[in-house]
Amino acid sequence: MTALPPRQQPNILVRILFHSMTDESLWHQIFWLLIRVSAGGLMIHNGLDKLANVQGFADNVVTYIGLPYPVFLTYCAAYTEIVGAILLALGLLTRPSAAALLGTMLVAMFFHVKGNGLKVTPLETAALYASFYLFFLVNGPGKFAIDTWLWQKLTLTPSPNS
Repeated sequence: MTALPPRQQPNILVRILFHSMTDESLWHQIFWLLIRVSAGGLMIHNGLDKLANVQGFADNVVTYIGLPYPVFLTYCAAYTEIVGAILLALGLLTRPSAAALLGTMLVAMFFHVKGNGLKVTPLETAALYASFYLFFLVNGPGKFAIDTWLWQKLTLTPSPNS
């Protein structure tokens, strides 16, 4: 009987995309899952709101902060907030989704600071979302995620019977 060679370790891109910094505590993982689903699920309506009034968002936000191509960037932000939020909630391509969502929240924070200074009320929601997305960008999706399942499939040594 010949032993099967172990699978080669995945390249760095696969590690960045799918590997999660996991804590094995079940309660931590459940909390991690709830935060990920909440941070993703609650963002979807922001993208839908932008699509409901593209020209209004383009004029009142994108143009106001001085970015070019306001209608195009409004669509980019809206679809990032919809598709990225769904992917984040599922735990699929979590880090790229979190990076894109973090980008939209940094722009939102800039908009609020430019318009209102450092008043806490309009700034705090975007800052809270940004902190969640930064967490998932750094740590990955947690144990209960599609990315984690993919990581396990890509790194497990095949059994001799398979």
